Amino acid sequence: MTTTSGETRRPATVVAPGERGAVRIADRVVAKIAAQAAREVIGPLPKDAVAPHATVAVHHGTARVRVHLELDYPSDIAARCAAVRRHVVERVGALVDMEVREVAVHVERLHPAQRQGRAG
Repeated sequence: MTTTSGETRRPATVVAPGERGAVRIADRVVAKIAAQAAREVIGPLPKDAVAPHATVAVHHGTARVRVHLELDYPSDIAARCAAVRRHVVERVGALVDMEVREVAVHVERLHPAQRQGRAG
């Protein structure tokens, strides 16, 4: 195609609507997904416990997650933290298609389990 000034123009490239633009998922959205994933794993909380929360740093499509939670005690803390790590990686990957390179689990507080039939 030639213009009146003699320049040659290329025809406009047609880009399918599904291929246009970009998607950026805010760090706080990924953090909410990670916190919810942690809640799904640890189950019901003691009544004075704070719900899990997370902070996330996303860089070039990969995430580093820090999950802060409280657990009941006695329990297998290492196994529960490993389960939280696995589930966070799985849920973030499935819901936002993002690789999670690191999940650091911070146990902020331990709550003693309620004893049944305690003599008083």
